[in-house]
Amino acid sequence: MSADLNYRLYERSVQCPEAEADFLHTEFQRLRGRAPRTLREDFCGTAAVCREWVRRDPNNHAVGIDLDPEVLDWARAEALARLAPEAGNRVRLQCADVRRCQTPGMDIVAAMNFSYWVFDQRPALRDYFRHVRAQLDADGVFFLDAYGGYDAFRELVEERTIDDAEGRFTYRWEQASYNPIDGAMQCHIHFELPDGTRLERAFSYRWRLWTLPELRELLTEAGFRCVTCYWQGWTADGEPDGQFHPAEQADADAGWICYLSAEP
Repeated sequence: MSADLNYRLYERSVQCPEAEADFLHTEFQRLRGRAPRTLREDFCGTAAVCREWVRRDPNNHAVGIDLDPEVLDWARAEALARLAPEAGNRVRLQCADVRRCQTPGMDIVAAMNFSYWVFDQRPALRDYFRHVRAQLDADGVFFLDAYGGYDAFRELVEERTIDDAEGRFTYRWEQASYNPIDGAMQCHIHFELPDGTRLERAFSYRWRLWTLPELRELLTEAGFRCVTCYWQGWTADGEPDGQFHPAEQADADAGWICYLSAEP
């Protein structure tokens, strides 16, 4: 199967760039009292958030950073081609190390889908956070996400059926191994198509399962003065409602996803 199919399935099952762009815009405006215009998407992959960012406002500009030239080539040839030319010209993609690239004056730097967990030692992650802080405008904000809960430390497989306008398929998230001594995890994403075709290990990740106290401490050590955690609410039926609000206390759920903001 082609990388093109893997990337498309990933976007349909893992990402919701509309909701992410909504959150980034809303929370930045709440914190700063103005609309954000420049976004840097670290570990951008297919640059889905970059695309959504420039699509929604002609004054918005985005920079996507990733180390994988293959996915950036796909983003340029396939994904950015779906944008109007004027919007596509406001996206710049760089094949670079997120700890080294220079993009000063950004309103927002975003590190989503837990990809920064690839930095599995405290000094490396702290250095990345410090570099992000240096790339922000004076009133810029760093946004990132995290997941956890007691199921996060287990070896398990979670399955979900995706049924959207493009068709139906099965997404499987596998936590293949976890080492409680150093926090190292091996995770995989698998897909199964309606005809029974299985795409095993379409994406694999080896990273550290960082906890929220560790992340908050490291952000503070990197020079961020204010770190906020945003917790998701629940519907009357006990399902996540997709709305994230600042929180200082949360339940010890089996699984959760949250956002953090860090202000320099």
